[in-house]
Amino acid sequence: MASPAPPHADRFTVLAGLLGRTALADQAAFGELYRLTSAVLHAVALRITRDRGTAEEILQEAYVSIWRHAGTYDAAKGQPLTWLTSIVRNRCLDHLRRREIDTVTLTRDEGDDDAIDLPSDGPSPVEMLLDGAAARAVRECVDALEGTQKQAIALAFFHGLTHAELARHLRQPLGTVKSWIRRGLERLKRCLDRSAEA
Repeated sequence: MASPAPPHADRFTVLAGLLGRTALADQAAFGELYRLTSAVLHAVALRITRDRGTAEEILQEAYVSIWRHAGTYDAAKGQPLTWLTSIVRNRCLDHLRRREIDTVTLTRDEGDDDAIDLPSDGPSPVEMLLDGAAARAVRECVDALEGTQKQAIALAFFHGLTHAELARHLRQPLGTVKSWIRRGLERLKRCLDRSAEA
C-alpha cells in the first residue's frame, strides 16, 4: 500500500507524484490515485452521461487509459486533476457521439436569454425527437446536417453540456457555437416537417 500523503503536501504534488509512479507501473500508487480521484471523476462522468451505470463503465475505461498513459502527463502543462478530468470527459463525449439519439434535452446557459428562433406552427424539433415513431426520420435528418451543426447539436442535446462548455470543447467562440445550434435546429425542423408530410 502507498503511504498516506503528508498533511502539508498539496494536492498537485501528491497527484503528480502518484501519476509519475503509476507511469512506472507502481500498482500501489495507482490504487492511491484511484482512491483520491475516483469520486470526483465519477461525478464528472455522471454529470455528462446522466446515467450511473454508463458513468461507472466510462470511469473504468478511463482508469485503464490512465494506467496506460500516465507517462504522458506533463506537470509543466497543467494540474493533474485537470488532465485526469479531460480523459474522463473525452471518453464521455465519445460515448455520446456513438449513442443513438433516443431522448433530447437541450441545456441552456444560465441567464442565456437568446431565443432559438423556430417556426411556432407544429411540433418543435424536441417534441419530434421525443416521438419514438419519428426515430428513423430523426436519424436521417441529423445525418443530413453539416458537420459542425451536427456535432454541436448532438453534444448540446446529450445531457449536460452548456453552450459555454461546448465552446470550450469545440474551441470556438460562444457566439459561433450558438449560431451553429440555432441554424442546425432550423434545418432539423424543416427536415422533420418534410418527413412528417411525406
